[in-house]
Amino acid sequence: MATTPLPPSHTEPDGSAVIRVLSYNIRSMRDDTDALARVISACAPDLVLIQEAPRFFRWRKKLARLAAASGQMILSGGAPAAGPALLCSLRATVERTEDVLLPLTPGQFRRGFATAVVRFGGARLGVLSCHLSLDADERHEQGDMLLDRVAALGTPHVVAGGDLNDRPDGRTFERLAASLQDGWATSPWGAEHTWIRDAPHRRIDAVFATKGIEVLGCGVPLGHPGVTETDLRAATDHLPVLAALRVPAS
Repeated sequence: MATTPLPPSHTEPDGSAVIRVLSYNIRSMRDDTDALARVISACAPDLVLIQEAPRFFRWRKKLARLAAASGQMILSGGAPAAGPALLCSLRATVERTEDVLLPLTPGQFRRGFATAVVRFGGARLGVLSCHLSLDADERHEQGDMLLDRVAALGTPHVVAGGDLNDRPDGRTFERLAASLQDGWATSPWGAEHTWIRDAPHRRIDAVFATKGIEVLGCGVPLGHPGVTETDLRAATDHLPVLAALRVPAS
C-alpha cells in the first residue's frame, strides 16, 4: 500500500523536472469510464501511457472524452498505433509525435508503439507506450524493437511503459530491465501486482526509464489520495502503475 505520498509535479531551480507518469491498460473503455477518469485524475499525471485505447467506431471521440474528464489532452496513438496511446497535461510542451506499427505475425494481433518527444521546463523527454504480444517469441522480438525505438527517439532521457504480458522473470521483461530502469524494482512504492483478476497475482505492467532519470517512487497507487479500490476494480481489468520521476535538464 502507498504510505509516503509521491512528490507533486514541479520544476526545480536547476531546470530539472519532477513528473508523474501513469501507465494504464484501459480495456478499450468497455468498463466504468467515470471510475477510470477518477483514477487518472487522482493520480495527477503529467503523462498517461495507455494500452488498449479505443480503436474502432468513434475511437478518437471516446479517447478525447476520457482525456477531458481526467484533465488531460490527447498526445498520440490510439487506432494509428493499434491500441497504445499517450495523454499529457497542459504542463507538457510537445515537440513531435509518431505512431509506429510493428510487423504483423499471422494469427496474432497487430501491435504498435505510441511515441512522442516532450519538454517539461528544461527537461527534454522521449515517451513510449507499448502493449506487447501474448506470444513469447513475438513478444521478445517486440522487446528488441522497443529498445531500438527508445534509442531512435534521439533524446537524452526516455520513459517507456505499458502492458508487457510478461512477468519480471520472463526473458522479455528481463531484457528490458537489463537496459532500462524498472521503476518498481528501482524504487518500490504502493503495491506491486497489476493483474489480480485470477491467481497467481502478477506484475505484467511496468514503467521503465533510461539510466539518467531518478526514480522517486513507482507502483500501483493503492492508498494514494483519491484512488479507491472500488474505482480501480470498476475502471478496467488491469491496475495502473504510477511513477514519480526526476528528469535532469537537457
